[in-house]
Amino acid sequence: MNLEQLTKQTIDIVKLASTFIQQEAALFSTEKIEYKDLNNLVSYVDKEAEKILIKELRELLPEASFITEEGMSGMEPNPEALNWIIDPLDGTTNFIHGIPIYCVSVGLARGKDLLLGVIHEPSLDEVFWGWKGGGSYCNDRRMGVSSVTLLQESLIATGFPYYKFEKQKRYMYILELLMQKTHGIRRMGAAAVDLAYVAAGRFEGFYEYNLNSWDMAAGVLLIKEAGGTVTDFSGGDNYLFGGDIIAGCGSHRELLETIREHF
Repeated sequence: MNLEQLTKQTIDIVKLASTFIQQEAALFSTEKIEYKDLNNLVSYVDKEAEKILIKELRELLPEASFITEEGMSGMEPNPEALNWIIDPLDGTTNFIHGIPIYCVSVGLARGKDLLLGVIHEPSLDEVFWGWKGGGSYCNDRRMGVSSVTLLQESLIATGFPYYKFEKQKRYMYILELLMQKTHGIRRMGAAAVDLAYVAAGRFEGFYEYNLNSWDMAAGVLLIKEAGGTVTDFSGGDNYLFGGDIIAGCGSHRELLETIREHF
């Protein structure tokens, strides 16, 4: 499998889905919102973008299965097999409200072994891409994580829980601590964008719980190829299918210790 060639072909497919999303952004009405469950929004744009991705990626790599947010592949995924891991529109709530922070995220993994990742943020036309052993890039520039090693000099990104509120008090306490210990906290509303920005050195760290594999697969690959560190909240490697993640640069250890102690 030629991962470099496969990655570049995947970029073209992701851009195809992004073009559709941007075309629909100008026409979108809040009357077209659907609710999957509490505060979990979806639209026809998510679903149609996913169909585009599945069709094109299936032709590109017929032996791969799919793990997707909207479940449009009609296939039962095997987490141990070769899978495309897809979020067709990460940041749906932003998109619905006209906030231009959202992206298409596509990763390829064999089991937990991430092979490539592509994230396209169409509003800025930035493509974050890379493959295992090949580095990671933003458009044509090679990326590297921030050189910052101290938490007090770090800008941290996170997401706020919109369900499973039983953990909210502990999460908010960590937020309060980090507001005092860092350069600041940002909540962009799209985890894949946050992870891409860690890989690009814009954020020193990112943490969140209750995520899915499609939120993080591509971004994790990019961070690792950019020289960063990724763990779950306990410091282990059960993040891709475990739901919680801490990603960062040299200040990762301090961030991990803060979260592990209080969560």
